[in-house]
Amino acid sequence: MEPLPDVLVKEHLEQCNYKVCGYWDEQDKYYETVTLPRELGAELVSSSIGVSHKERFLKLKFLLTASTFEPKTASDENIQTIGELELVYDENLKFIDERWFLNTDSPMIQIN
Repeated sequence: MEPLPDVLVKEHLEQCNYKVCGYWDEQDKYYETVTLPRELGAELVSSSIGVSHKERFLKLKFLLTASTFEPKTASDENIQTIGELELVYDENLKFIDERWFLNTDSPMIQIN
């Protein structure tokens, strides 16, 4: 059985069809659609529990990576970081929010 964070990030990526619509990068450049590779790795890098006056929430931050194969040899694998994804859920694990931090210069990302 997969760990819960892995299940949540995979579910989220599948629901958004590996696309981020209406993305603003750190330089305030707007992208209508950013398409992520289907063979995407996601590693949980941090998690936290937040509490406000009336709500509790879970924040999960993932490092997103993609694999490319160099044509030199079939076993020569290159792992490239393409960004981060932060997911926020309420105490019942109902999705609340997402924050994307993408490397739009990565050749693994398709921009429209």
